[in-house]
Parts: sequence; structure tokens; C-alpha cells
Amino acid sequence: MPLIFLLLLLLAVVFLPGIWVKRVMTRYSEPEDRYSGTGAELARHLLDRQGLQHVAVEVTEHGDHYDPAEKAVRLTADKHNRRSLTAITVAAHEVGHAIQDAQQYAPLRIRGVLVTASRKVERLGAAALILSPFIGAVMRVPGVSLIMFAAGFLTLATSTLVHLATLPTEFDASFGRALPLLEKEGILIEVDKPHARRLLTAAALTYVAASLMSLLNIARWWAILRR
Repeated sequence: MPLIFLLLLLLAVVFLPGIWVKRVMTRYSEPEDRYSGTGAELARHLLDRQGLQHVAVEVTEHGDHYDPAEKAVRLTADKHNRRSLTAITVAAHEVGHAIQDAQQYAPLRIRGVLVTASRKVERLGAAALILSPFIGAVMRVPGVSLIMFAAGFLTLATSTLVHLATLPTEFDASFGRALPLLEKEGILIEVDKPHARRLLTAAALTYVAASLMSLLNIARWWAILRR
């Protein structure tokens, strides 16, 4: 019984943040016309006010994000085109990342280095996982299963490092950049301020959920490796 309780607790810790994030984002997506400007218009306004006219604001189908390589704030259609509290708050959060980039915020730069490194490691890990069975069958190399597990573990570990390195950049973008900007510019309706804080917490917690999932995957891989 204690083991089942522990398993349920672990699953709750891993999955509940993601569920809560989706609930909060959906809740404040209505009404769609709560503010006078869209998420895209707000992003453009905030960027211009920060002297970041070179940063583009674009619509995307691949999730709200800031692209430091292309210098672009990208918002999904529901944030880009709508005027809900969710739209303007998420837009401000992504502008926060653009400001971090302009100011060479150290955690963001470290994350960029880790992302580049992790892509190389993931390619090597995937290649090792694909080739190991064939090498073992053809060349009778001992310890092939250990190589496979090590490659998978290394791939998962680098992904987890990226997620963990992302956390400080997300919380800073939410509470060190976006919220002060929204308050300074007088954007938020007074009664929306606590709700905006909740939304910004949700924006940051998307990566907490991803980090927890990565840690769970590592734990599972480690358990398999020890068998």
C-alpha cells in the first residue's frame, strides 16, 4: 500500500503542473476581446518601448516562444490575434525573453549552449541505440546492451539539463520582466493583476512540468539499467 501511495504521489507531482497550466491558460482565454490590443500588438508595443524594433513578432503553429537566433517573438494564433488576458500576458512573457537576449542574460546564454550540445548528444545517442543491436549481432561485441542503455541514459540526461537550465530564464521572464512591464505601461485592468500573476506562474511552470517528466524518464531508465 505505501508503494502504491508513493507511485500515485509521484505521478501527481509530474502531471498535475501540466494539467493546472492548461486549465489556467484556458480559463483566462475568455473573453477574447477583454483588451484593446491583441497579443501581437502588445508585443510590438513593448518591444518598441525597449528599443527592440529589430525583433519581429510572428504567428506560429509550434507553441509560444522567443527565437534568439532569428530574433523573433512567436505566438500561436490564439495569442497573436486575440485580446484576452491570456494573450497579452503570454505575449509579455515572450517579450521578456527578447529583453533577456538583448541584455545577454547569463542563464539564457547557458541554456543556448546546452541546447546546441544536447542536439549533438541526442543524435549520437539515437545512432548508438539504432546501431548497437546490429553491431552486437554481426560482430558479437560483448556489453552491447550496456552501450544501448548508456546512450539512452545520456540522451535523457542532457534533455533534463536543458529543462533545468530553462527554469531560471522562465521565472525571470515572467516576474523579472513581463509583470513589471505590464504594470509600468499600465496595461493591466486592476482586477486582472492577480490573474496575470497566476498566468505568468503557469507560463513558467510549463518547464517545471517538462523537467519533472525528464527526471521521471531518467529514473525509469536508471531502474532498467540496474536490473
